[in-house]
Amino acid sequence: MNRGIVARIEVVIEYLEMSVSAFADEIGVQRSSMSHLLNGRNKPSLDFIMKLVDTYPEVGLDWLLRGKGSFPSKEDAGDELIPQKNITEIESGKTNTARPETISEQNQSKEPYKIVMFYKDGTFTTFNEKKD
Repeated sequence: MNRGIVARIEVVIEYLEMSVSAFADEIGVQRSSMSHLLNGRNKPSLDFIMKLVDTYPEVGLDWLLRGKGSFPSKEDAGDELIPQKNITEIESGKTNTARPETISEQNQSKEPYKIVMFYKDGTFTTFNEKKD
């Protein structure tokens, strides 16, 4: 496994708008395990991965492990799903910055509240809507 799976775990944590500690508690792993994982000291175990996908069904196993598919998964997201780029495209810099044609009419009138930028080194930056 490469840094890609750790980057996808970070995406899940950001999506859930949770602290790393709260996320660890929620899926039932030690906080220190999360710290070691996110710092690159350890790789995620099968037990860790299964706890994550069992706790959050919107995290597809294929997306988490291989970056194939979308997050949140289409089965659980319903009509609110916004098309996602394949994580391997994001990591390799092969994304198209043009507006996706598959966004529905109702989503075009919605205001974005979060932007996540992924970098080639596996890191990312999140920009949240400014709250007054």
